[in-house]
Amino acid sequence: MRDKFNRFMQGRYGADPFARFTSILACVLIVLSLFCSRNGNLGSALDLLGLILLVYTYFRILSRDHQKRYQENQKYLSATEKIRSRIQQEKNLMGQRKTHHIYSCPGCGQKIRIPRGKGKIEIDCPKCHTKFIKRS
Repeated sequence: MRDKFNRFMQGRYGADPFARFTSILACVLIVLSLFCSRNGNLGSALDLLGLILLVYTYFRILSRDHQKRYQENQKYLSATEKIRSRIQQEKNLMGQRKTHHIYSCPGCGQKIRIPRGKGKIEIDCPKCHTKFIKRS
């Protein structure tokens, strides 16, 4: 069975970040339509939109036109670059909080990373050279 599926998917574009986004958005719209079922028009419109997004997602996944699907994915990635980089930056900062204190410079707002356990220290901002005292 697995071999049949692998042969079927050969030459197909497959799932990419844009396909994952559209499928998640479709599921969210379908779930929202369940909560908006009292208002018949809104619930059915959300349900229809979710179904259309699911069909489009599977169309993209099963498509053999790699060039067009790649261009669509690149447009999505470039449109969401700022958001994705901000989320990744926050993930990195949260991971470093176990071993470092992260302070903001009162002069320019630059984030400065100081190892934990150093006691009371004077910090010199590398960007604006403002000196401030913090307890690490």
